[in-house]
Amino acid sequence: MLQSLQIDALRVEVYATSADLDTAAATAVSRTLQTVTQQRVATVIFATGNTPLGLLQHLRNRQAEVNWSQVVGLHLDEYLGIEPQHPASFQRYLHDQIGDVLPFKAFYYLDSQAWEPVTECDRYTQLLKSHPPDLCLLGVGNNGHLAFNDPRVASMTDNRWVKLVQLDSQNRQQQFQTGHFARYAQVPHYAYTLTLPAIFAAQQRLCLAKGAAKAHVVNRLLHDPIGPDCPASFLRTRPGSRLMLDAAAAAKL
Repeated sequence: MLQSLQIDALRVEVYATSADLDTAAATAVSRTLQTVTQQRVATVIFATGNTPLGLLQHLRNRQAEVNWSQVVGLHLDEYLGIEPQHPASFQRYLHDQIGDVLPFKAFYYLDSQAWEPVTECDRYTQLLKSHPPDLCLLGVGNNGHLAFNDPRVASMTDNRWVKLVQLDSQNRQQQFQTGHFARYAQVPHYAYTLTLPAIFAAQQRLCLAKGAAKAHVVNRLLHDPIGPDCPASFLRTRPGSRLMLDAAAAAKL
């Protein structure tokens, strides 16, 4: 680790490389799950995208460190209406990366093609409340979003745990750049997301950011006024939040 500091209630750690970050993040996740599963079933909310791929690979390679039969998995968000087999589907990502690889007690996916999306929000809310999350894995978007809580819809006083939201143009552009859509117009306009109150209901939050492209938003989340203009800034408000950066993402600190 190159540096460790505390900003408000948020613990910030900087690592020399993304590989170092992945190793440290995997160790943190494993230790948390080891502790919880010695007493009861643990629940983890998983993020998707390029950032956690190294972490998930470590969890697969170090499978024996955790009693996965005592772990329930859920995920943060999903496009509305996307087919589960689509390359951009978060359900497909999680199924292929860990859900069908590690021997979870259960892994619950959002139904992207539910006929009644509001009812699906209610169903997933009940799953979250019946499996209180111990750990929520996060990334931070270029506009500061956590999950699909873009600035216009992010609220720490939301009375819902899962909701449907319209994605802003900056978020849709970021999703287009993943390479899973042939044209920007194909990026869905709407998505399911866990709200900020659901994310902060977890006992611990572990947020990862890598690369120079994230340096600007990392600087914002650590130094801008806390509020919905940069939803990730709310990580500074609650103990149990941890931000892990590689040196490139920390370049503007």
